[in-house]
Amino acid sequence: MPSQGIRTMIELRPLFRLEAQVDEPRIAPGAPLGDRRFIHVSGGTFAGERLKGVLLDGSSDWQLVRADGVAELDVRVSLQCDDGPIVFMKGWGMRHGPAEVLQRLAQGEDVDPALYYFREAIMFEAPAGKYEWLNRVLALGSGRRDPDLVTIEAFEVL
Repeated sequence: MPSQGIRTMIELRPLFRLEAQVDEPRIAPGAPLGDRRFIHVSGGTFAGERLKGVLLDGSSDWQLVRADGVAELDVRVSLQCDDGPIVFMKGWGMRHGPAEVLQRLAQGEDVDPALYYFREAIMFEAPAGKYEWLNRVLALGSGRRDPDLVTIEAFEVL
């Protein structure tokens, strides 16, 4: 029976580019599920057609690096829009790739992001007003990891 009224193709609309300044990871090896990493976000910016601003200090990425080398990402970021409101962003994702590529990333080398997989599913909590539309948005992000900077291109799922 054919489905009617159901989108079969997912459409994306650019939401923003986020550049997060990150500190050196703090690593707690040997946890039961893998190594734990805490990465403090000390600042940064985000900009898109409908919103722009800065990342507030205190944001963070709590990672689990599994035995198979996959880094599970649990990101919590406070976005302060240029006109004042603060929007809370939650991201869940993963980063993985060939062992030699991940080793180069860990050593702080400049690595082409096409050589590894770095994706996030993103949701928001925004106050009533200009940005409350974000409360009904699911976004997808594609990322790049540099030694002290994480870049995410975020897209709204339509």
